[in-house]
Amino acid sequence: MADLNTFITEERIDGDDDGPLAGRTVAVKDNISTEGVRTTCGSAMLTDYVPPYDATVVSRLKDAGATIVGKSNMDEFGMGTTTETSAFGPTRNPVDADRVPGGSSGGSAAAVAAGDADLALGSDTGGSIRCPAAFCGVVGIKPTYGLVSRYGLVAYANSLEQIGPIAPSVEDAAVLLDVVSGSDPNDSTTVDAGDGSDYAAAADGDVEGLTLGVPTELVEGADEAVVEAFWDAIDELEAQGATYEEVSLESIEHALAAYYVIATSEASSNLARFDGVRYGVSGGEGNWNESFATAREEGFGAEVKRRILLGTYALSAGYHDKYYKKAQDARAWVRRDFESVFDEVDLVASPTMPVLPPELGESLDDPLQLYLMDANTVPVNLANLPAISVPAGDAEGLPVGLQLVAPKFDEATMIRAASAVEN
Repeated sequence: MADLNTFITEERIDGDDDGPLAGRTVAVKDNISTEGVRTTCGSAMLTDYVPPYDATVVSRLKDAGATIVGKSNMDEFGMGTTTETSAFGPTRNPVDADRVPGGSSGGSAAAVAAGDADLALGSDTGGSIRCPAAFCGVVGIKPTYGLVSRYGLVAYANSLEQIGPIAPSVEDAAVLLDVVSGSDPNDSTTVDAGDGSDYAAAADGDVEGLTLGVPTELVEGADEAVVEAFWDAIDELEAQGATYEEVSLESIEHALAAYYVIATSEASSNLARFDGVRYGVSGGEGNWNESFATAREEGFGAEVKRRILLGTYALSAGYHDKYYKKAQDARAWVRRDFESVFDEVDLVASPTMPVLPPELGESLDDPLQLYLMDANTVPVNLANLPAISVPAGDAEGLPVGLQLVAPKFDEATMIRAASAVEN
């Protein structure tokens, strides 16, 4: 197999001698802080940055006995859908080394799919766990916002992102979720819904009487081969006792635009700290403005610069109400749409990604095409809901993922249905 470039660093961090993850190896996405080990966010800006503390999820991995075997490659600052925007080169898909693994947690998903790690942690701002899970044929969970602490996660878009597990099976992903979930005094957005949880026990495959809602808007735009694999998975769930009905999420047509306005706006604010003084590569000599400009020109890649510009523009005087406020209105509409649908069904089902994994380099010159790939995943982040991507077969020899979305903090039902697909 070709070099997949799954890891940025391969420094080993040993956990406790016992615990639920004792003897298990874990890859940690390189935007999650690890004390004494480089955390680069896939960016030249942070090539030599070494955090002085562990993220809460890393502390919980250690306490659970996990062995962290490396920091996994990612799109720079989480901005991308292919792991090709990393300053350290692209990661390749273990299923087909000429194709992308998805992003931005592509290194984490590829490491699990290739057997370089038993489990992995990623972060999901608009699909960044579910996309590479689907493209690499593994399981990825985006938890409810607030279920997992974000303390120690280098921020991209605070109101959208969550840390979550990637694993070869639903049960393994649930075990990892049990370890990292729960309230954290260092993160005021966390809740105690995950304290004392047992998500692994929910992976029993019992879907008798479960009702799935299939939004026509999220199926009709997908490739024909993806749609065929998706309906095969729905048929299998029906055979195991579930039912489905078509539903409509009218707000979905505005979700992608709203997401990119909100995400880039938050990113432009969060990334202001990387000025070559507080964080990031030095801008050299000259006055502060010159040094600041040089540091950001040399430290950031093209996609990061593009999103900073978009976000700064959306927040600028005269455009805030025109773009950012309307995006927040659209976000509220998406949330209400999901709440209405969940009055009728238990879960919402769709293809995770509307396309098969592109070839390396195929999408880099067309940012709009990259953004459109997120159409099925970003609504979940706007509504702060949980979702899982589980392998649903293949098309043209490439993996296809089934996405299941649940009401807030109902990860157990989502995991139960996903395990039925897996079985």
